[in-house]
This record gives sequence, C-alpha cells and structure tokens, in this order.
Amino acid sequence: MNFSGKYQLQSQENFEPFMKAVGVPEDFIQKGKDLKGTTEIVQNGKHFKITVSSGTKVTKNEFTLGQECEIETMSGEKVKAVIDMEGNNKLVTTLKNIKSVTEISGDTLTNTMTLGDIVFKRISKRI
Repeated sequence: MNFSGKYQLQSQENFEPFMKAVGVPEDFIQKGKDLKGTTEIVQNGKHFKITVSSGTKVTKNEFTLGQECEIETMSGEKVKAVIDMEGNNKLVTTLKNIKSVTEISGDTLTNTMTLGDIVFKRISKRI
C-alpha cells in the first residue's frame, strides 16, 4: 500500500503525558496540544519523505526502508534509526526507547508511539 498523501490530524490520545515524558518544554506542550497539524508523505518505492507541520513548527524526515537514517524527534533532537515495513501498511521503528508504528488503513493514518506504559496515539485523515 502506498502511504503518499496529505493527512490532517483528527484526534490524539495521551499527548501531554507523552510529551512531558520525552522532555518537550511545557510551553511547547501547551501551544501544541490543540493544533490540528498536517502530515505530508511522499513515497517512492522504499524511499519516504515525511513533512509534519504543526503551527509554525515544520519537521522534515527522509529515509529508505531498512537503511540507517537520521530522524528529528518531536523534541527537536536528531537520532539514528532504521525504519522497516511490517506487512504492506505499517512503518515501524524504535527511537531512544520509543516504539513508533505508523499504519495506513484506507484514508486513515494512525501513528502510535509507546514509551514505557505511556501510549500516545494520533489519528489523521487524508485531505
């Protein structure tokens, strides 16, 4: 399944506890909790370009499945990671003890990040 498209955030669960746990400053958490950000994905075979826009913050990450890359996290930190595909609709990686699973189903993009016992879930719809 191809992930390419533009998606708008519809809902999220456990935003504040997760952001606190990963070290995002409180003022950024308060500014970001009500933003309906967009995610744009361009997939060309195994190569992905993902741009996430939330208010004035824009994060761009680019990677090829199965190859080590540098990913910018929500806190702005850059970390090395390998992103793999599970089945034909899930991107999976682990960044600094955070397991991230991005799944596409029809026009719905679901990103679930797990850190310890905190599960942060974002649901976006294709626009």
